[in-house]
Amino acid sequence: MHIPVLQKEVLEYLDVESNEDYIDATVGFAGHTKAILEKNAPDGRVLGIELDNDLYKRLEEKNYERLVLVNDSYANLEKIVEEKRFNKAKGIILDFGFSSWHIDESGRGFSFQKDEPLDMRFNQQGELTAYEIVNGWPKEEIEKLIYSFGEERFARLIAQSIIDTRKKQKIETTLQLAEAVKNGVPVKFHFGRIHPATKTFQALRIVVNEELESINKVMPQVLKVLKKKGRIVVISFHSLEDRIIKNFFRDRERKGDIKILTKKPVIACLEELDNNPRARSAKLRAAIIT
Repeated sequence: MHIPVLQKEVLEYLDVESNEDYIDATVGFAGHTKAILEKNAPDGRVLGIELDNDLYKRLEEKNYERLVLVNDSYANLEKIVEEKRFNKAKGIILDFGFSSWHIDESGRGFSFQKDEPLDMRFNQQGELTAYEIVNGWPKEEIEKLIYSFGEERFARLIAQSIIDTRKKQKIETTLQLAEAVKNGVPVKFHFGRIHPATKTFQALRIVVNEELESINKVMPQVLKVLKKKGRIVVISFHSLEDRIIKNFFRDRERKGDIKILTKKPVIACLEELDNNPRARSAKLRAAIIT
């Protein structure tokens, strides 16, 4: 079951009011959306944006009242808002984490704990897959990807191991890739706190889905679709995402566009971590339009 992270904090920083409209730009299983709809009743709406076509269809079947649902990328926020005539909203939530469904049920190779095809696309219409990167890209590009987007210190060794492995046979599944990555990492790091393939899988997912480019695209648009005094709440799950948000908020506060509401990122309390371990890496930042 997917549990929305930092839900209490999201509602607190969004300051949800009755009859006001809000945007959930990463609606997923609608955990945050449902909580907002309860608070902005009776006439407030939520614009829910979901990139994954399978998740979108599931949400569509639920037929939530006052939810305006769109199957698109949040990178196209302004276009979506204009088409749905949703200007100006009172607040927006962007949760950049991917759901447990993607790992447990999607069958698209997001985890090295299952033997699945190397896909990793959130949008099945996307052209690039993890398979194409691993089996087709040159060593230098794979190394750069793993180092830049996985922040992996053994990027060069891992890239070489991937090249050596694919010379013998195509790397078609997650377990084959995880083994190739493991073989590239010094043995003493095989038994650490995190699996040696974790950062490589993260890097591939980020590149396949253009995640950082999408975040950089959406943030300036957020300022244009909210009312004055509208609120922005962002949840990130790794340092690359959080760095983009931190720098954007800092720069826009200096320009007088926003006021930052979170001096430091808000993290999950111990009680939430007991119930939902995936919240351990979540960081929430919030700001208000000035």
